[in-house]
Amino acid sequence: MQKMSTAEARKKDAREKIELGGLIVKAGLRYEKRALLLGLLIDAGARIRADVAERTRLSELGAKAFADDA
Repeated sequence: MQKMSTAEARKKDAREKIELGGLIVKAGLRYEKRALLLGLLIDAGARIRADVAERTRLSELGAKAFADDA
């Protein structure tokens, strides 16, 4: 398997970051401070690792939000 070139790796990384930023906008959090957003994500990460029911609930909430776009 051929190794990904540096330019391809950078493009892939940039696209992923743009997509993740789009999730922040979709959630209605565009104008929140970065520290708050990071805190939310850290807290959510800890909660979904500790609680399968919470992970399922949040996954369903997100899937519904994506389905509402269609």
